[in-house]
Amino acid sequence: MMKPEDIDGVKQLLASPKRIAIIPHRNPDGDAMGSTLGLYHFLKLKGHEPVVIVPNEFPDFLAWLPSSETVKVFEKDIENVTKILKDAELIFTLDFNVLSRTGDQMEAVLQQLTPTTPFIMIDHHQKPGDYAIHTFSDTSYGSTCEMIYHFINGLGEGSLIDKTIATCLYTGIVTDSGSFRYPSTTGTTHRVVAEFIDKGIDNTAIHSLLFDNHSHNRILILARALQNMKVMPVYKTSYTSLSQEELNSFGNSKGDTEGIVNYGLGMKDIVFTAFFTENKDEGIIKISFRSKGDFDVNQYAREHFSGGGHINAAGGRSTLSLEATIQKFIATLADTKID
Repeated sequence: MMKPEDIDGVKQLLASPKRIAIIPHRNPDGDAMGSTLGLYHFLKLKGHEPVVIVPNEFPDFLAWLPSSETVKVFEKDIENVTKILKDAELIFTLDFNVLSRTGDQMEAVLQQLTPTTPFIMIDHHQKPGDYAIHTFSDTSYGSTCEMIYHFINGLGEGSLIDKTIATCLYTGIVTDSGSFRYPSTTGTTHRVVAEFIDKGIDNTAIHSLLFDNHSHNRILILARALQNMKVMPVYKTSYTSLSQEELNSFGNSKGDTEGIVNYGLGMKDIVFTAFFTENKDEGIIKISFRSKGDFDVNQYAREHFSGGGHINAAGGRSTLSLEATIQKFIATLADTKID
């Protein structure tokens, strides 16, 4: 839980109405959007003026989240959103712990603000930065949304968690836990979710909106990724990839590749999987890693692909070509102990 001195400090900051910016990481997922919007609704109930600012667009399959229409997109309106950030009296950063995760331009603005504007970090990734005056950083939590639940209760405000807040927080818990499959899912996670269901959330409908609401194009992209799947039994590893050309041919929209990496772990005796996505606009290959058991993909991503994350779920990047990146990946396996 957050340290008592940090809880006291946050209480003092929230004692009077404030203009508050709430920021997730670039390419926000269900946990990033659920946690920021859940906190947004809580702060509104407390009489503050919060605004959620995403570095870039969030996926369409999250656009049903309550008040998602109020979210500001930094990269779409840099001048006006920068003004909102500079006018903020308090900034929350959720589901990331180094400012570089917001992208170069937004990071530059936030770096300018750290000396004068108080930052509060709530996050569950490893190796947090030191830009925040109050930090709730704990890798034992499976999602930032679950941390927001405990953060609100730590402030003594648990009674304010209503159906709307619970709907947002449930979204991040269910997505970041792999629908409660991952090892970070605890008895407490289930007790929190049980409380949300008691508050009236429609967990069946939320699950359907998240996982059964795909466009035809998204299904075609998944089919191609599965066709491209390669298996290396000697390394207990699988991988797949999508080139920019393949993505373009199916009219790729933001979020269409979400969750594809998980299919690589669905085969018998596979412990490690990777998913390589070409992004020619940014000049990078985006990589997602997943593992089972004790194989630490966070360490692997940091060591080989300028990335990081969690023990069983991490990301990385490469500035090599797609083919060269995959060859580099294959070359690392001979020296990687995968149990």
